[in-house]
Amino acid sequence: MICRLTGLVGGIDEAGRGPLAGPVVSSCVVWNTVPEDKHGVTDSKLLNEKERVGLFSWIMDNALSVGIGMATHEEIDELNILNATILSMERALEATGLDPDLILVDGNRGLKNYPKARPVVGGDRKCFFMASASIIAKVVRDRAMDAYDRIYPLYCFKKNKGYPTKQHRAAIKSFGVTPVHRRTFKGVKEYCVR
Repeated sequence: MICRLTGLVGGIDEAGRGPLAGPVVSSCVVWNTVPEDKHGVTDSKLLNEKERVGLFSWIMDNALSVGIGMATHEEIDELNILNATILSMERALEATGLDPDLILVDGNRGLKNYPKARPVVGGDRKCFFMASASIIAKVVRDRAMDAYDRIYPLYCFKKNKGYPTKQHRAAIKSFGVTPVHRRTFKGVKEYCVR
């Protein structure tokens, strides 16, 4: 994993762009130095749930600052998923309460309101800063979907996290759309009452 930088560096990543339900969650994790022992921090998609949860606690305890930003399913429907994701990233950066010297954003777009932000395609697999943010965002979003699962158990959000699995699509077809579904997304809008 690359990314040997100095100064105050923030890494930003998101979780939840592809699901049919729930928020998109971003995290900005700011470090003033890369720890010598990175504890196996890598892209959250390469870790199992137990590993992510353990690293979540370690990052929260050791990072200089962690900011979390969300855009709700309503904001996603209003703004579109790209703009809602950028909004959640900006909220995450603001929530750190810091002004990092450099902000590394996973993906192919920076943050236009933040000139220090630099996009890095595949950054969550290349760089400790963005990998840290990837883990925080994923765990926070998973916890939100677990909470929705208790409210809407027929949709198995604890298992599918709102992604368009066969089981989730079947639940939408059988039971209709919940208040937390993204009504502009294909696979949901077809079942919305006009």
